[in-house]
Amino acid sequence: MESFEVKLEKYADLALKVGINLQKNQTLVINAPIDSAVFVRQVAKKAYFYGAKNVHIEWHDEETTLIKYQHAPDEAFKEYPLWKAKGFEEMAADGAAFLSISATNPDLLKDVDPERIAVANKTSALALQEFKKYTQTAKVSWAIVSVPTKEWAAKVFPNSDVDRQVDLLWEKIFMVTRIDQENPIDAWKIHINNLKARLTYLNDTKFRRLHFKAPGSNLTAELPDSHLWIGGGIKNAQGIDFVPNMPTEEVFTLPLKTGVNGTVKSTKPLNYGGKLIEDFSLTFEKGRIVDYSATVGYESLKKLIETDEGAHYLGEIALVPHHSPVSNSNVVFYNTLFDENASVHLALGMAYPLCIKNGGQMSKEELEENGANTSLIHIDFMIGSEEMDIDGETSDGKIIPVFRKGNWAI
Repeated sequence: MESFEVKLEKYADLALKVGINLQKNQTLVINAPIDSAVFVRQVAKKAYFYGAKNVHIEWHDEETTLIKYQHAPDEAFKEYPLWKAKGFEEMAADGAAFLSISATNPDLLKDVDPERIAVANKTSALALQEFKKYTQTAKVSWAIVSVPTKEWAAKVFPNSDVDRQVDLLWEKIFMVTRIDQENPIDAWKIHINNLKARLTYLNDTKFRRLHFKAPGSNLTAELPDSHLWIGGGIKNAQGIDFVPNMPTEEVFTLPLKTGVNGTVKSTKPLNYGGKLIEDFSLTFEKGRIVDYSATVGYESLKKLIETDEGAHYLGEIALVPHHSPVSNSNVVFYNTLFDENASVHLALGMAYPLCIKNGGQMSKEELEENGANTSLIHIDFMIGSEEMDIDGETSDGKIIPVFRKGNWAI
């Protein structure tokens, strides 16, 4: 049985060789919480071994984030350090790769005024708009991986011995990212090829409409004529493959902005800006949200939807089978990176330009003309379960089962 140190080293290798696909003489930017320092040091060491020119680490700390929300004046949340935003833009323009470590306490901001969180999120989104264009259109390589924190592990495994919680979360992360397999990198190559087979079918079939049915959900979503399904690996502007999310089990596209009608009900909690939104439903007419409810986190959901006009519309449809490594772990992670890869999901807000033919070269106005939604946000939420059925309708009106009982029917 491999030691934890060996697995951690394999995880760093996977993040660099498959996730980022780091190139010789490339700068690597790591955005990480201080709790992940052990893993970040391993990644930095490996990155230089693989020929990185420089490794820049942008540290952040949840406790000081909470302190700011508790004690800073309201004006503080209307400002974002522009030197930081410009720095990210300059490094992206210079061809840097960006690795983010997702490791948050799901309950960190549970007692913070949702208005403060909404203002801070919108301020950040506005400041980082130009930088986000580099990642949203795959001009640069980027990836997200995760490591446990004590608070997160306690949320996921509340009934386990405190001394075992972090170890248990590590075990699940290693499992769903295929680190527990003999050769994780080879296992990922096979996995990506399987996802691409799904993409080939969906792009060849060219569904014009999808219909989602499950308890609490009955939704029809039209697809733009020029839509594309993507997933697994993506090529950046230099033609280099990278995998943005690890784990990833999804293939995804965008809906026609004004072509979504019906109601969907969430099947997993949404962690939005440190606040949990649970047991919520959304009703759409001609693409726009016209009604919504939530058992927990209603005000946070309201602020999310009110971010801008585009936040009232969908920007993504993602198909994920119920029988996937993340789902089969039987764990609710309270972390979108994982939970979205256990469930069919949708996203409020911005559509990824790459989901439209030649979308990466389009202006905001051109994307809208082609049926894509634009927004400051892109927030995934989960609607899938073992009871989810999905039908696809072709241009000639033929109905084809796509999912049955939560899994692929094709």
